[in-house]
Amino acid sequence: MKPFTAPMPETAAIAPWHAGLGGIPAQPARRRSWLLPSDPSSVREARRLTRAQLADWALVDQVDDAELLVSELVTNALRHAWGPIRLTFCLPAPHGGLRCEIEDANPAGPLRRHVEEHDEEGRGLHMLNRLSRCWGSDRTHVGKVVWFELQACTGPV
Repeated sequence: MKPFTAPMPETAAIAPWHAGLGGIPAQPARRRSWLLPSDPSSVREARRLTRAQLADWALVDQVDDAELLVSELVTNALRHAWGPIRLTFCLPAPHGGLRCEIEDANPAGPLRRHVEEHDEEGRGLHMLNRLSRCWGSDRTHVGKVVWFELQACTGPV
C-alpha cells in the first residue's frame, strides 16, 4: 500500500526573516509539508520526498545529510510516538539555510543517551549534532516538532 502524502501548497511568508536587512530584497519563504502514516514504509517515503524536494530547490549538496537525518527522525517518531507524522521543509530557515521538521503526537522531547561502540541504537541525536548546524525540539498543542537546520548551498541539479 502506497503511503498517503498530502502536500501543502508552497506559501509566501508574511514577513520574511531577511526583509529589509542591509538592502537584501525580501523573498518569499518556501515551505513544503506532507503527512505520513504511522507505518514503517514512511521512512522510505520520507527519504524519497527529501531527495525530490531538495533537488527541486537546487540544494543537491544537502541531500545526503538531510536524507540521513530525516530518516533517523522519522524512525524515532515511529518508535516513540503514535499517529501520523508530518514532514516539513522550510527555505530559508529563520537564520538562513534549510530547516527540516518532523512532527509527531508524543509531547516528550528527544533524550540523548550514551552509546557504546557496538550499540545499534541511540546514535540519531549524535548524528544531528555532527551533521546539522543546529537542531532542537519544540512542543506543539498535540505533540512535538524535532527540527534541524542545514546550510543552504545550491549546486547543479
